[in-house]
Amino acid sequence: MIRLAIRCRAELADRVLTDLLELVPGGVEEERGGAWVEYAIYGPPGEIPSLPELEAAAGDGLVEISTTEIPDDWADRWRDFHEPVSIAGGRIVVRPSWEDGAAVDDAVDIVIEPGQAFGTGAHATTRMCLELLLALADAGEASGPLADLGTGSGVLAIAAAKLGFAPVSGCDSEPAALEAAAANSAANGVELELHRVNLREQAPPCARALVANLTAPLLEATAARIAVPPRVLICSGLLASEAERVRAALARAGIEPVAERSRGEWGALLCRAR
Repeated sequence: MIRLAIRCRAELADRVLTDLLELVPGGVEEERGGAWVEYAIYGPPGEIPSLPELEAAAGDGLVEISTTEIPDDWADRWRDFHEPVSIAGGRIVVRPSWEDGAAVDDAVDIVIEPGQAFGTGAHATTRMCLELLLALADAGEASGPLADLGTGSGVLAIAAAKLGFAPVSGCDSEPAALEAAAANSAANGVELELHRVNLREQAPPCARALVANLTAPLLEATAARIAVPPRVLICSGLLASEAERVRAALARAGIEPVAERSRGEWGALLCRAR
């Protein structure tokens, strides 16, 4: 197994992550130092992607690209940094199985086993999607079918199911993500309908509610293929500076952003059909 690491200056981390997720949408490992951020991906020799485009995009912000051969028990590394994530004062807690359950009464407790799929609740975009799902539940709108586009580990789909949406489906282009989502849904006692869909080439599934934690280019492409505007759409994965272009793409699909959130350089939109 090979670990490929990309280290950059902290102020360029969001830009590098956005470019990296275009190449490896299944997710990355993240480590931070005082002035640097390092992202890493894992894979067998010959399957690690080439990163010339990322290096060109980062320019002089790219400090180092390195590869390291690691033992077969590489997945155990996730225990070193996968910690419980608390959302909205502990109303939603996303945790690995070896950590204690939620401390807040009636909290939504989500167990996510670390693995090769993106989505442990720690990233700002995932947190904002969880917050917006919770806001819909508070408004009495957590019902009916929901589809999670680019489900990754399944954390957003599982949260939606526990908040009251049903049926809940998830789609992803990566087999490892679908396997992780299936295992995580079983661990949480919820049912998910999982489908392999390449959103770069295929239309997203139809549902009254959609949640899409995707990069801005993929959000734009997905919006162009939406046949029937959903009643409500939560989307994130975009930089705050990219919100306007995503708004325009959604408008062309008959979808209007009605609320916006930001955390650092990342943005999220709550949208409704016109």
